[in-house]
Amino acid sequence: MKAALIFRHKNPDFFSIERVFSDLEEELGKMATLEKLVVPHLGVSFRNVIAAYVFSRNNRSDVYHITGDIHYVAFGLPRRRTLLTIHDCVFLYQTRGIKRRILKQLFLDGPVRRCALVTTISEATRRDILRFTGCAPEKVVVIPNPVSGSIANVPRPFRSGHPVILFLGITPNKNLLRVIPALEGIDCQLHIVGVLPQVEKDLLSRHGIDYRQSAHLTDRELAACYADADLVLFPSTFEGFGLPILEAQKAGRPVITSDLSPMKEIAAGTACLVAVHTDLFSTVQVRFG
Repeated sequence: MKAALIFRHKNPDFFSIERVFSDLEEELGKMATLEKLVVPHLGVSFRNVIAAYVFSRNNRSDVYHITGDIHYVAFGLPRRRTLLTIHDCVFLYQTRGIKRRILKQLFLDGPVRRCALVTTISEATRRDILRFTGCAPEKVVVIPNPVSGSIANVPRPFRSGHPVILFLGITPNKNLLRVIPALEGIDCQLHIVGVLPQVEKDLLSRHGIDYRQSAHLTDRELAACYADADLVLFPSTFEGFGLPILEAQKAGRPVITSDLSPMKEIAAGTACLVAVHTDLFSTVQVRFG
């Protein structure tokens, strides 16, 4: 059997989906002959959607698996042989009006209707899919994200004098703009993984935060970041899953994360949960306690 894994166009700043499936490919390869396909263009536009549709129509496999983000590729694939993974429905919380209706048809309603099966990474996202589409519950299956085999537990004493706090991601939902002022006056180093915009750099300087930045890391380099950290800070306002929580636990590092789903379920009583007050259409506020 030949199976095609269909990926979004490569973006060096965002590669979480690619990381997840790189860990799965070896196991999937035991069940089928895999072919990795990448859509030709980056970003969402009418031209790119049409190009992805043509691209999908021109490829032939027994089974198609859309790995995430480019859900609209389903419109060009056979219904009974297409599987879609939906990582989150955050776009529905961030948009309104006609834009929201168009995105909902393009990324959720149409693709879910077109696919034989939908997998998702948490119960929280499954609830969103069922609520927003009204599809049959048995059509949506939860398969949690795997943790990279590169990450290992590397014991060492906690540096209480000047701990290293690992912070992963720079998209708005990661909450960095609120974390920076919250850390003012705390003797620590903030290690940020992601490409920092100038706004965040200016804010770090204004609040006198000792920080360093890493980006475009390999799995081994990311594992080294966990090994070097004293704790992992992940106060996200919205996630489809929350993989850094499991990665930190595997590395043997304490975790501070949001008292929100799915983070609190992923943490399963093993992390410090913080209250995160969020208005999905305005500035996010965080309270540590």
